[in-house]
Amino acid sequence: MSVSELLRMLRFGAVGLLAAAVHYWVVIGLVELLQIAPLKANFTGFTIAFWFSYFGHRHWTFADHSAASGGTSFVRFLATALLGFFLNQFLFYLLLQHVRLPYYISLAIVDLVVAVLTYVLSRLWAFRTHPVSSS
Repeated sequence: MSVSELLRMLRFGAVGLLAAAVHYWVVIGLVELLQIAPLKANFTGFTIAFWFSYFGHRHWTFADHSAASGGTSFVRFLATALLGFFLNQFLFYLLLQHVRLPYYISLAIVDLVVAVLTYVLSRLWAFRTHPVSSS
């Protein structure tokens, strides 16, 4: 693994931790302070964290790969994030309803799993500058 890729992974982790913290604490706040159901609060947490994640990754994590237009990378990252959210919501539901873990533990587990998927899709597709060759 190259030094630049290692640094990119560290930047991704820093932005991801910030976005995950925003997501996590928005959900906790909505559940604890406003008595909103965890699965509903999760959507609001995701929406707010999405913007932290997008701008952090576009302008810092993948800045060297952002030759693609902002619109293109935004649409790709939104698709990546929505896929991540649907996976997040599905796994969150499973852990809450079938495993019966407390919501704050379930959310932490799910956020970690989805972060790996988001990195891979962001790196290989959302912020990709060169088309994948078909050779």
